[in-house]
Amino acid sequence: MTAGLAVRAPATTPHSPRPARLRSAFARARVLGWTLAGLAIAAALWSLIVATGRFPRQLFPSVPEILAAGHTLWAEGLLADDIVASLRRAAVGFAIGAAAGIVVAVFTATTAAGRNLLQPVLRVFSPIPTIGMVPLAILWFGLGENSKLLVIALGVFVPVWINSHSGLSGTPIDYLKAARCLGAGRWQTLSKVVLPEAAPDIASGLRVGAAMAFVLIVVAEMTGTTAGIGYRISQAQLFSQADRLIFCLIILGIVGALCDLLVAAATSPFTRWAQEER
Repeated sequence: MTAGLAVRAPATTPHSPRPARLRSAFARARVLGWTLAGLAIAAALWSLIVATGRFPRQLFPSVPEILAAGHTLWAEGLLADDIVASLRRAAVGFAIGAAAGIVVAVFTATTAAGRNLLQPVLRVFSPIPTIGMVPLAILWFGLGENSKLLVIALGVFVPVWINSHSGLSGTPIDYLKAARCLGAGRWQTLSKVVLPEAAPDIASGLRVGAAMAFVLIVVAEMTGTTAGIGYRISQAQLFSQADRLIFCLIILGIVGALCDLLVAAATSPFTRWAQEER
């Protein structure tokens, strides 16, 4: 009697990526919401401090006055040029410093010569504040663009090298033995094992380096230039324009945060495996 009965397997539907996309969208919206809430709280606290009247209004302008100063900078055509000039310097300095940091880290982490000769020298010079190199950069290259790029590149190089070296030299020995047993050469081991394993540390170094680029752009642009956020900050300080100065600092923070998100998004494909393991 049961011979003629067909057993029908339950129908399966292909997995839809929509729920994952929705969760990702909700997560981003939540982060944006918390960010806006934090900014609103900071603005409210600042307004309360101003409202007490305990500080000179010229030094502690209100939020509307700060926004009005920013509108004036934009209307005068200064703000856009300053942002573009600072972004260009920060991007070039970041690219030079990041590339040098990763290349040197590969050399110091994977070769005996780099580990024994170059690494101790870098350990000695890495604690030197990059800001202290500004006078030397001006002596070497003058007040032009080269000295500014050198300062930014050096500031980016240090965190990128430290993080990259830590990740590259911390590859588990079992991974290296397995690659050797499978017949992998030196280049294959580096490209297929060591670099992917160190990718999260390299990405962290790049993000710290990007932040350092915007810290140093202020110092680098305070001399020998007529455009840039750092130059605008120095001019506002010179003429006691606290509203303009604070607005420029806010713009610097926003631009820096956006660049951090850009670096995180660019490195995400190389570090996704580490996030999935968590």
